[in-house]
Amino acid sequence: MTLTNHLLSALPPAIVTELAPAMETVVLSKGDRLHEPGDIIAALYFPLDCVLAITLTMSDGVSAAIGIVGSREMIGLNAVMGRSAMTQTAYMVQVTGSAIKLEARVLLAAFDRYPAVRAVLLRYTQALIAQMAQNTACNSRHALERRLARWLLEVHDRVAGDEVILTQSFLATMLGAPRSSITLAAHRFQERGLLRYRRGHIHILQATGLESSACECFQAIKAEYNRLLGTKPGALP
Repeated sequence: MTLTNHLLSALPPAIVTELAPAMETVVLSKGDRLHEPGDIIAALYFPLDCVLAITLTMSDGVSAAIGIVGSREMIGLNAVMGRSAMTQTAYMVQVTGSAIKLEARVLLAAFDRYPAVRAVLLRYTQALIAQMAQNTACNSRHALERRLARWLLEVHDRVAGDEVILTQSFLATMLGAPRSSITLAAHRFQERGLLRYRRGHIHILQATGLESSACECFQAIKAEYNRLLGTKPGALP
């Protein structure tokens, strides 16, 4: 299976070829932290099969997850806003995997030069804002079990295969819920034959059944991404 990043695949091949000398395939390991708040963004990452949480730390030191990044997204979007662009969020790797690393200055130059690059990144900006807005509503309105099903599907959509390694700590951060409640909800899905859950290893057995248990947010975000960026790599509307 060839791993791809949706945003890179949406760019014209000639532009990707031009950017290629500045690209590097890297492995991002679980627990790695990228772009700490206040850091100037020097490098961008286009995930292939790794998954990261976008986190925001409050003044009391407590962190909350506000989004997810995988093969449909990129890390370091703020770089196109200026040569000394910074971020107030951090990115923590939750699922180990590979990504394409690109110097921020190279993408910024391409953003300034090519309308096609601007089109892809501006559409992605809309999609990311939609994800974060939906997350806010989801966390305040929907039951834990439905939100858990939704987040498992979000990760499943961004990795190769049906098995994902997700710690209770990550799920607790994403869902803003106690670990014990998450374990109980996961076991209920397991009893229904939707997944196998053991020590952070989650094997999704019935994605369709899990989707029927998820809240509306999974399909809402997916529909917005598809509207803005196409249903498959290279199919920008």
